[in-house]
Amino acid sequence: MPYFGKTSVAQKTGRPFVLGLAGATAIAATLFAMSSTFSSAAEDAVIIPPPTIDETAGAATEKAVFAGGCFWGVQGVFQHVKGVKNAVSGYSGGAKDTAVYETVSGGNTGHAEAVEITYNPKMVTYGQLLQIYFSVAHNPTQLNYQGPDHGTQYRSEIFATNGEQKKIAESYIAQLDKAKVYGEPVVTKVSDMTAFYPAEEYHQDFLTLNPTYPYIVYNDMPKIENLKALFPAKFSPEPVLVLKAKG
Repeated sequence: MPYFGKTSVAQKTGRPFVLGLAGATAIAATLFAMSSTFSSAAEDAVIIPPPTIDETAGAATEKAVFAGGCFWGVQGVFQHVKGVKNAVSGYSGGAKDTAVYETVSGGNTGHAEAVEITYNPKMVTYGQLLQIYFSVAHNPTQLNYQGPDHGTQYRSEIFATNGEQKKIAESYIAQLDKAKVYGEPVVTKVSDMTAFYPAEEYHQDFLTLNPTYPYIVYNDMPKIENLKALFPAKFSPEPVLVLKAKG
């Protein structure tokens, strides 16, 4: 299978590699030629039922933190969900002084690449975010890896910000396992949220800013199409961008 893993110019130089038009055209042609033989893990989205229990909407905004492989794709998915006000790539699970991309990439910091989602629960509930997370954003049956990316930093983990979120997440995992919707057990961990550290600026909005980057084309753009197909009522064609909000 072709390797479109994340370790790349971005990791080596500390900035994303943006293809020129000629390079983008060549990559697109190559991917198209291979599409009849290979399929992206992102194309294996699963239609799953909504959670049987959900939150009681109260506050104007709430936060959810999900880890599910490379944060480029997870952020890109939730930036296209109606009701999401912001989605920031970052790190959770480890200490503040190790929340640096090059260090986290070593896999020994305890951090997972994660996304902090700020959302309006009157427009999209925590349970609905979980349904998207489990069906579109990543594969919850892969232990400590997602597709080509291997290591504990790519694990599937939900960082609950309160007791209600933890209860909903744990209940949903049990529900999905009981229904055997994946054919394999869900390996997603549910942990109490301790801290979230935003990632470096060059990681923010990466999918939107680099749509022709090979990793994005192969691993993440199918996720956006799956979101649009499986959750049309929740799909927003215009992503909510971090850097635009900061500017």
